[in-house]
Amino acid sequence: MAVDPTGADLKAFLAEAPDQPVTMLNLLRFADGGRARYDEYIAHFHRTSARFGAEVVYYGYGHTPVVAESGQAWDAVLLVRYPSRRAFADMVRDPEYQTGTHLRSEALVEAVLQPTTAAP
Repeated sequence: MAVDPTGADLKAFLAEAPDQPVTMLNLLRFADGGRARYDEYIAHFHRTSARFGAEVVYYGYGHTPVVAESGQAWDAVLLVRYPSRRAFADMVRDPEYQTGTHLRSEALVEAVLQPTTAAP
């Protein structure tokens, strides 16, 4: 299962509304030892993402769900606000940011990366 966006994913993402602010919902399922590895990625993310206007809104570990279908429990949730979809895409393509993406990939066996916008 893919855990990282592809070029085609980013192209479709940008086609919707490139200058619109977006909050990215990350649902994360860790590989064995992945929690510590993902925490390393979060530290890297904090060091490299600020110049793109990214702001971590929330990062927390999941627990036993109260209501969920089988297989819908997630190990962690991350919400990151970006000033625009373009800012997110620029960050993902940035060489300095890219030096730490292996930490994310190695940490995860499954992920959902869902763009969201605030409801009126």
